[in-house]
Amino acid sequence: MTGQRIGYVRVSTLDQNEQRQLEGQTLDQVFTDHASGKNTQRPKLDELIRFARAGDTVMVHSMDRLARNLDDLRAVVQTLTGKGARVEFVKEGLVFTGEDSPMANLMLSVMGAFAEFERSLIKERQREGIALAKTRGVYKGRKRSLNPEQVSELVARALSGIPKTQLAREYGLSRETVYQYLRRSGTSTL
Repeated sequence: MTGQRIGYVRVSTLDQNEQRQLEGQTLDQVFTDHASGKNTQRPKLDELIRFARAGDTVMVHSMDRLARNLDDLRAVVQTLTGKGARVEFVKEGLVFTGEDSPMANLMLSVMGAFAEFERSLIKERQREGIALAKTRGVYKGRKRSLNPEQVSELVARALSGIPKTQLAREYGLSRETVYQYLRRSGTSTL
């Protein structure tokens, strides 16, 4: 029995075209993440890994769509092939089965290193752009998520014992952002 053909698509922004990545591929199911490739903490990738079974083929447009870090790329490919699934990268024309030749492993490492290098260049250009904008007085940093009244309310509610996770959910923030607001207000011991 042959397994399913599963697609994985990742776009960083909502305006990127996710349809083009696996266009022309016949797939039984597609998992799509709208997230950065800086790490593998993505809900649909996790779902795909749990879903994949022996005999399945996981189709990905290119290696940088799966991961931009060589260690992450290797780990995801090894996890999937360890379950008996094949991983196929369309753009690079590479297939990994877990019983790969030294040449296939070299190609995974080289291509993964290029994806990691590209990510580093993006971050460097971003830092340079922010530094230039700051010198021109244009960059003011990220806009605060909460206004001063909301911050006061958040702090008061945290002091009253409401869990930080609940506050983060209610205010649409991450837990770390809640803690940052609390530290700035001088209540970091909560």
